[in-house]
Amino acid sequence: LFLSTFTLAVSAGAVLLLPFSIISNEILLSFPQNYYIQWLNGSLIHGLWNLASLFSNLCLFVLMPFAFFFLESEGFAGLKKGIRARILETLVMLILLALLILGIVWVASALIDNDAASMESLYDLWEFYLPYLYSCISLMGCLLLLLCTPVGLSRMFTVMGQLLVKPTILEDLDEQMYIITLEEEAIQRKLNGVSSTVEYQTVELERELEKVKSKKTNLERRKKASVWERNLVYPAVMILLLIETSISVLLVALNILYLLVDETAMPKGSGGPGIGNASLSTFGFVGAALEIILIFYLMVSSVVGFYSLRFFENFTPRKDDTTMTKIIGNCVSILVLSSALPVMSRTLGKCKYDTL
Repeated sequence: LFLSTFTLAVSAGAVLLLPFSIISNEILLSFPQNYYIQWLNGSLIHGLWNLASLFSNLCLFVLMPFAFFFLESEGFAGLKKGIRARILETLVMLILLALLILGIVWVASALIDNDAASMESLYDLWEFYLPYLYSCISLMGCLLLLLCTPVGLSRMFTVMGQLLVKPTILEDLDEQMYIITLEEEAIQRKLNGVSSTVEYQTVELERELEKVKSKKTNLERRKKASVWERNLVYPAVMILLLIETSISVLLVALNILYLLVDETAMPKGSGGPGIGNASLSTFGFVGAALEIILIFYLMVSSVVGFYSLRFFENFTPRKDDTTMTKIIGNCVSILVLSSALPVMSRTLGKCKYDTL
């Protein structure tokens, strides 16, 4: 649980580091000679990005596999059962997994390269291929983001509609509460009259009773909500979501057209201006704030879309019904999505800051 919490903290740090870099750049441009912000420089930002990459690699390739293998381990046969035996088995499994991955990458590099797979190619593997292993994970995260984000953008309206209280226009909540109460009492009488030996009918009636209770809770919440919450908050949030979605789609479309027209606009790695040398937005602080809002909106939409996909639907955490293995899988998924967020934002034109 501690390793999973640490992984989520690293994911949150990776997400927050991009807005922090954008804000830092605008502050340095606005107050270039201020003594109190001299500590905020490019070396600090790049150092933080290196630390985020380091801890992401550590969580992805060491801590999370260790947590998974530790949960599944029981200790080798013949050894005394306990924590030490489980840790020993986990370490052995990690070493075997590392050797397997290194062997696969080494063989793949030898097949691609015309030279024989010698010790020199093994040194190239350590110096050149392993640092790009995290880039491959980021690429997988980008593909996952491209798959999840459109679904998340459409699902955001449904999710917010479930969380907020809808306006009660031409609705009689008292009458609905009366009907729901009658349904609950009828199901309760059926449940009391059914024999305990008929297990199937009992389970079905309990499910219906839970659904009716959930509807009753929602109606009670809508009835207790204030007039402002019912008639102002819901339309305002929906309009805000519509504006953010429209701006996101418009920026992506403009960026695609810009890339098609101008070849020099293609991302070229770390050749861009450094921190504090040029503004990343045409509108200064206002544009930077808009970029930050869109980045957070992109991340939230991608997470909502991830859990809305049919393949990952069973991955959704549920209160008092989530195994530790599923928690580890969720942490790894969030880490992969967060590591790909800067690359995705840069590619789609939502942010001009280069993290490379």
